Amino acid sequence: MADLEKLVEELGKLSVVEAAELVSKLEETWGVSAAAPVAMAAAPSGGAATADDAEEKTEFDVIIKDAGPKKIEVIKVIRQLTSIGLKEAKDMAEAAGSKVLEQTGKEAANDAKAKLEAAGAVVELG
Repeated sequence: MADLEKLVEELGKLSVVEAAELVSKLEETWGVSAAAPVAMAAAPSGGAATADDAEEKTEFDVIIKDAGPKKIEVIKVIRQLTSIGLKEAKDMAEAAGSKVLEQTGKEAANDAKAKLEAAGAVVELG
């Protein structure tokens, strides 16, 4: 058991890049996919980074609070951003609190927000 504890301790010291390389090597060697275990293994070592992430968020949801007076323009922008159908875009524009984009990068979220606001919508990044 002492060897397993030492192994766990050593794995906890790996950087994210090193952990990813280890996963690739293990997948090649054993011919398996470690998609779920990687997420679980990365969580303990990412604990310290999580506090830093709280200070600077990197992924955002683009949420429509109100479509405003130019609903047709807002629907057009939603369709541009998401490639969804007309009915789905209309429903999204009419429902307050609809997420147009989820888990989007900061630049893309700000760009989408600017486009939607230019069309007359009230938008929030979450």
